[in-house]
Amino acid sequence: MRIGELARRTGVTTRALRYYEEQELLAPERSGSGQRHYAEDAVDRIHLIRQLYAAGLSSKVIAALTPCVIDGRATPELLKRLAEERDHLDRHIADLTHTRDRLDSVIAGASSNLRTGDPCRRDTAT
Repeated sequence: MRIGELARRTGVTTRALRYYEEQELLAPERSGSGQRHYAEDAVDRIHLIRQLYAAGLSSKVIAALTPCVIDGRATPELLKRLAEERDHLDRHIADLTHTRDRLDSVIAGASSNLRTGDPCRRDTAT
């Protein structure tokens, strides 16, 4: 199928499909005139790529993981790598939650100590 049909069937723009190709996430065949032609399994591959992007994985990580999908099925290596990525995201979420909690603490403490004429307040008259 051609790029326009793949875009229509997957809901992805042709620009995104070209980007996936640049990132080596997708490898179309080329006709003699240079037109892209995609195999039927490209639809499933695009869906997987979009799921992995939505999960927060980078194109570099996705490029390393997608060869671990054979006939649309995850290999043990893929499952291991996905678990590692999930653990990385869990650590990042914990760090962000800790940062948010510290900000909440500062906000709560600072709001009880507001002074008039504070040079950091935006609503003070000059």
